Formats: sequence, C-alpha cells, structure tokens
Amino acid sequence: QVQLVESGGGLVQSGDSLRLSCAASGSTFSINAIGWYRQAPGKQREFVAAINSGGNTNYADSVKGRFTLSRDNAKNTVWLQMNSLKPEDTAVYYCHAYSSYGSTWGQGTQVTVSS
Repeated sequence: QVQLVESGGGLVQSGDSLRLSCAASGSTFSINAIGWYRQAPGKQREFVAAINSGGNTNYADSVKGRFTLSRDNAKNTVWLQMNSLKPEDTAVYYCHAYSSYGSTWGQGTQVTVSS
C-alpha cells in the first residue's frame, strides 16, 4: 500500500508563487508514476502534472511554463512549484500515485488565488 500526504496550499494573490509537497510512504518502491490533479468548485478533477519512474514529466497545457514538478527519491517526496498563479488555478490539489496497488490519492490541499 501507498500513502500520500500533501502540504503547502494557501491563499495567494495573482502572480504569486506557491510550492506544494507530497510525501509518499509505505510501498513507495511500487510507484510507477506520481503527480498532481486539481478540482475547482463545480468542475471535474483534472490532471496537472506527473513524473514517472524514469524521471519523465508531463504537464497539462494550462500549466506548462508556469508549474514545475520535481522529486527527491531519497525522501519519497515530490514538489509542485507553481509560479505566475492565476485565479483560474484556484482548486483543491490532490497528490496521486499509480503503483502496483492501483491508484492512491492524498487528502487534498486548497489553493486559492485572488485577483
């Protein structure tokens, strides 16, 4: 089993930066890919960014050039650096991992960007 704990959300102004972290525990060796999704009020959960076991990253078009995903394998932690935040980035951000145990979700962390 894999467990995920997110942190780093908050209230910021448009143009500000924020960094989210996701700490994985349990059977972390089984993780094939880990990343972030987000869900805004009244909208479906959407993909934001992910990194696979080979170190390849993938980003949603809406965040390319503004968000950067990085990881520290020794600490079993991934970070989502979010720059040039916009009000439309407001959402609950969920860490997600895909492993041999299936999909695992974190509890979510709120990011609010005011204009």
